[in-house]
Amino acid sequence: MKITSLSDAEIVLKDFMPNVQTTNWTFSLERMQAFMEALGNPQEKVKIIHVAGTSGKTSTAYYITEMLQRAGKKVGLTVSPHVDSINERIQLDGQPMDEGEFCSLLGEFIDLPVVKEADPSYFGLVIGFAFWVFAKENVDYAVIEVGLGGRLDSTNVIHRPDKLCVITDIGLDHVVMLGDTVEQIASEKAGIIQASNHAIMARQAPEIEAVIKGRADTAGATLEVLDFVPDSAPAKLPLFQQRNWSVARAAVSYVAQRDAFEFNDQMALQSAELLIPARMETVHHKGKTVIIDGAHNAQKFEALCKSIQEKYPNQRLAAVVSITHGKDESATKKMAALKLVVDALIITTFRSDQDAPKWSVDPEIIKRAAEKVGFTDLQIIDNPKEAFEALMKRPEEVVMVTGSFYLLNHIRPLLKDQV
Repeated sequence: MKITSLSDAEIVLKDFMPNVQTTNWTFSLERMQAFMEALGNPQEKVKIIHVAGTSGKTSTAYYITEMLQRAGKKVGLTVSPHVDSINERIQLDGQPMDEGEFCSLLGEFIDLPVVKEADPSYFGLVIGFAFWVFAKENVDYAVIEVGLGGRLDSTNVIHRPDKLCVITDIGLDHVVMLGDTVEQIASEKAGIIQASNHAIMARQAPEIEAVIKGRADTAGATLEVLDFVPDSAPAKLPLFQQRNWSVARAAVSYVAQRDAFEFNDQMALQSAELLIPARMETVHHKGKTVIIDGAHNAQKFEALCKSIQEKYPNQRLAAVVSITHGKDESATKKMAALKLVVDALIITTFRSDQDAPKWSVDPEIIKRAAEKVGFTDLQIIDNPKEAFEALMKRPEEVVMVTGSFYLLNHIRPLLKDQV
């Protein structure tokens, strides 16, 4: 198949889009496992660092990748969702694969008879493609971010005993699919831990740690729980990123010792210079400081706003916000977190075709939640571009766009020449 541009690639991938117009969710790894076996199990041919959790997965995966690169290793990285373009899903040495190479290899991959026979989902196909590319490129390590949950996620087809599992902070998210308690969600996340693996996590609530430890014990794996010391992380990082950076450092320190390569404090500290897209990313645009962040659950909203409080003390913001349909169960908590730093709120909408069709919640739901926690300066502007233009006309010097990565797909390109 000839694919000549990333736009063409997106069109081709839409053919693999599942129909999610139902709440009767069922998950199974059987089809994905069979797909990988037909491909020759490329996921078993490289060393893997597998990252699961509710908050901080992508940032931690980026920091691990950067640290490994600074230690001289060739690294593959796959994250989801992408912020700007599909080739962000397949990164080599910290850079999205070159557009021409990505399109050429994707066309070659889709033409493989085993791909046609397997008929994978959008996400399953992209993950299979990532493993296939990383094996072809013979990377030293592949850093793999879980898409949803862990136990039944399409990435959970790695059975190498030397896989390193990294569990980031766990909270309530995707409750329809994963369960409505932190214990149930922790159990799903911990499902990536397999026999003889080593797992690393930062200290969390006792009930969460108990579930992770139980899974490690059952699987015959080892678990390392880190006591986070803020002073040990670079002070220039936002508070929530200091925690993610510390977990990443522990992960790379572990594999460096296990695999006998040099990794030192300087390499770790240099990684803090990394710009991670849409994670409290700050851009100066038309005389304003614009913060863009894909906070999409209450835990992330709270972490983001506490970090903004620390970085911009006594500064009140205006913000554009939208929430993915199906994530409105904690809208009031999210708006309460925003109220810590935001006075004026512009509510907008979006639609996205990443992995599966997604769209924003009814703006009136957000409006009611915002009013409930004390917001009075509120407006609804359905078009995200127009909402952002209205935000830029506000008097506030610091403004923010948040609530969903899929909203940022619409907004970040407007800033891209300055990011």
